[in-house]
Amino acid sequence: MTTNQIRVERRDRVALVTLDRPEKLNAWTNQMMSEMIDAIIGANDDPDVGAIVFTGAGRGFCAGADVSEVFESQLDPGQTQSGQRPQTSPRSADWVTLCRSSKPLLAAINGPAIGVGLSMILPFDRLVAATSAKLSVRFVRLGLVPELASSRFLTARCGWGAASWLALSGATVLGDEAARIGLVDRVVPDSEVLDETLADAAVLAANPVPQMRMIKTLFTQNANEADPAEAQRRELEALQIAYRTPEHREAVSAFLEKRTPDFRNV
Repeated sequence: MTTNQIRVERRDRVALVTLDRPEKLNAWTNQMMSEMIDAIIGANDDPDVGAIVFTGAGRGFCAGADVSEVFESQLDPGQTQSGQRPQTSPRSADWVTLCRSSKPLLAAINGPAIGVGLSMILPFDRLVAATSAKLSVRFVRLGLVPELASSRFLTARCGWGAASWLALSGATVLGDEAARIGLVDRVVPDSEVLDETLADAAVLAANPVPQMRMIKTLFTQNANEADPAEAQRRELEALQIAYRTPEHREAVSAFLEKRTPDFRNV
């Protein structure tokens, strides 16, 4: 895959995607989104990849949208009238759906994650932030509103009060505070953020991929399900599929033989 604004490499069973516009703190563009979508699809299609980690080159993770490239052009009456960013990848449709149906996604937040730089990773499965990382959903300060279902995911992560404050104030929080309110899952020293996230990804990558993707789907469907019976129905349906998989057979065999299961070669 040819890329211009990201880099993709392999770390054993983990695909590492690095946003690569360090001179602009990896500011978001439509092209970057298209390349990120293709990177996730490529990793999902690769049987040797078990998890995917995103991080940023240089001092930033993603300092929001590139104002001159994204927003300034949208103020031109000749541009799209819908106010929505054009999707440039022919295989793209919905970033949130892609993230929630993908192999496990983790973010190593090594620096500022602002606006879309934060909202785009809220649907991920694990967020690890550096102590000095600055995080903000500051859409209101650009005269905008949250996007990428971040009004849902922010509330799910932080609760009503903290999510409302972050979105309505546009406040910026550092890594420690982000972990305290649940915005991120872990905070680690700056120098360790990528290594620690890759270590977490390796734990996930050792698990059976089909089952992890089914679990993600169940969480997505059931997180706001008001009817416990419907949540259980979905789980039982997925369980019946899981019972018939080679991964389940390998897990049972490994237990009986007192060995570690090898899901990579089933």
